[in-house]
Amino acid sequence: MSRARRRFLMLSEQSAATVRATLPAVGGAIGEITERFYARLFAAHPDLLRDLFNRGNQASGTQKQALAGSIAAFATHLLEHPDTRPDAMLSRIAHKHASLGVAPEHYPVVHEHLFAAIAEVLGEAVTPEVAAAWTEVYWLMANALIAVEKRLYEESGTTVRRPWEVVERIEETADVVTFRLRPADGGPVRGFRAGQYVSVQVELADGARQIRQYSLSGAPGESVRQFSVKRVSGDDTTPEGEVSNHLHARVRVGDVLDLSEPYGDLVLGDIAGRPLLLASAGIGVTPMVAMLAALADGGHSAPVTVVHGDRSPADHALRTDHEAYAEKLPDSSVHLFYERDAEPGTRTGLVDLTGIAVPTGTRAYLCGPLPFMRAVRTQLIEKGVAPADIHYEVFGPDLWLARQAG
Repeated sequence: MSRARRRFLMLSEQSAATVRATLPAVGGAIGEITERFYARLFAAHPDLLRDLFNRGNQASGTQKQALAGSIAAFATHLLEHPDTRPDAMLSRIAHKHASLGVAPEHYPVVHEHLFAAIAEVLGEAVTPEVAAAWTEVYWLMANALIAVEKRLYEESGTTVRRPWEVVERIEETADVVTFRLRPADGGPVRGFRAGQYVSVQVELADGARQIRQYSLSGAPGESVRQFSVKRVSGDDTTPEGEVSNHLHARVRVGDVLDLSEPYGDLVLGDIAGRPLLLASAGIGVTPMVAMLAALADGGHSAPVTVVHGDRSPADHALRTDHEAYAEKLPDSSVHLFYERDAEPGTRTGLVDLTGIAVPTGTRAYLCGPLPFMRAVRTQLIEKGVAPADIHYEVFGPDLWLARQAG
């Protein structure tokens, strides 16, 4: 990165000093700020809640936590590492935005309502200097995201979703169904990188056109798209999954769904000769199956350790493919953990890497609930895996980032 580029990414000295002085106050109030922000935004633009934002995440509060975490993390990075950008965080957000169709014109709208919310919550503490400094933070982040999203759209060749016809529906478990689709227009199927996801838009009974992301669970290079959906049942803290339940209850062979191009940065990358560990839990198995298919097709010869945890063997979606692709690799080991009804050759309980060999130089990919990923990451680091070699995918808002920032 050139010196000119580094200077472009830096806060001005005056703004840096102001942000440093006010970060504790803004950070301490960021939860209330984001609450007010979304209320203002959706009052002014109800179409955004109806057709763009995930209503379930809004109801549970997870989207608010993720937004708060990303703002605080970006501001902290600008202060502590002024010569660099938090590219991993920006890439993760940009891929999600691109899959949703976020456009540059959305950013001024967000800025208007976010800063009105900051002024409401902090009152007289928001002097012109404070407002100017945090505006600078916002536009550094926004313009960086706009640039990454522009590149992603150029690579995909489109910013719009495309109609796909369901050609097969497979009941994997009582709560997981796999859909296989082909382009409704008969056009070509663009390739994807194992680990990526697509956005799926459906029209619900109230007319809302809600969007959700689902990892592609088929092998790259197939002439169809395949994704697997777990039905989300509501409880005291989590609302029932609007889209997952709609897909389970209403979508059959012959129906048409609108899908985005593939996005997502949890991909294998340069792995030649590298030992790999693919660890998943529950529906987090979906990107791992695609990765294993790609590794088998590419003849990956280095060790591959496959770890998966589930409630029971009957709940293990895509198990046949999961094990079959692993068996095609010349040097693989599979370790399955079930909380109940464990079969011979599998283990009872939660995933535990104790006793599982992790070769030196391993690169790890994790997908599943946050407690699972935190526990596995801790064990991997204790086994000598470099933190930079541990990659993860979060289904939904990235609360890992939010809690790190907190």
